[in-house]
Amino acid sequence: MADLFTPYVLKGLSLKNRIVMPPMCQYSVQAEDGVPNNWHFVHYVSRAVGGTGLIIVEMTAVHPDGRITNRDTGIWSDEQIPAYRKIVTEVHTYGTRIGIQLGHAGRKAEDANPPVAPSAIRFDEKYNIPRALTTEEVRDLVLAYKEAARRAVEAGFDTVEIHGAHGYLIHQFHSPLTNRRDDVYGRDLPLFGEEVVKAVKEVVPEEMPVIMRVSAQEYVEGGYGVDYIAEVCRRYRDAGVDLFHVSSGGEGPVGSNGGPKAGPGYQVNLAEQLRSKLDVPVIAVGRLEAFEDAQNVVLNGQADLVAVGRGMLKDPYWALHASQALEGGAKIPKQYLRGF
Repeated sequence: MADLFTPYVLKGLSLKNRIVMPPMCQYSVQAEDGVPNNWHFVHYVSRAVGGTGLIIVEMTAVHPDGRITNRDTGIWSDEQIPAYRKIVTEVHTYGTRIGIQLGHAGRKAEDANPPVAPSAIRFDEKYNIPRALTTEEVRDLVLAYKEAARRAVEAGFDTVEIHGAHGYLIHQFHSPLTNRRDDVYGRDLPLFGEEVVKAVKEVVPEEMPVIMRVSAQEYVEGGYGVDYIAEVCRRYRDAGVDLFHVSSGGEGPVGSNGGPKAGPGYQVNLAEQLRSKLDVPVIAVGRLEAFEDAQNVVLNGQADLVAVGRGMLKDPYWALHASQALEGGAKIPKQYLRGF
């Protein structure tokens, strides 16, 4: 029976354990022109030292106006590749694999003027009214994702995650709440995301798995649930997604943190349902920082991998501490043995 420390292999991706550090934007003031800096280098490498199996770098914009804020990272230019390659190379030194999440904030791009979206519907009164993309601009963005994936491969990343969750651009296209278009991308809501997946698959190696993050439930009146997103994800799976990273929220006042009533593992059942409906591996996420909670997700067969977000912000060595607590030992870097 697999547990949190059982190795995991998916296509050409081989992980030493089932622990994932999910994408979490750092909003680093020094991320000039989208280029990751020393903060990002230390941030990610320290989690590799800390024993994490897979690190997924924060949402990285495929276009300058796709950043949530101008303090965020991007991968829209070849000039940005060396900074990512430096991070990837060092992370690999510690036996950790690393992926990058490619995304576009759409109407939730706070510093874009104006932001763009499927339709001219703003997020709330604090956000600018977005400009609806033309059909040709939508197709250009598909190419932007493709080029970003090419750069990710050149930088040495082990996998690519496409961000289709939390109210960002792909989510905006496949949600009936935010897509009111009358062109082909409005008549077929999953089409944009499907085309992005196919474009990414064209430039990544055949053995490289493609991950997609989705919100399996919208916490707003009239929002979709797991049955709807399962059919959307069926399209994404058939287009080439190998693994789904299952979250929720992002289209209303309740964001991806699930709100005040969300407890440990509050999204695990959503991941489990998608896993069952689509017969695909999944990453579960959502307040799983307690070692036993994360362990039980894998032991119970609810998900293949477990993402620990806030817990890993608090403790870069979460994986080592989990190994000590659950297994009575861990592979501690010799430089730190005295501390353990």
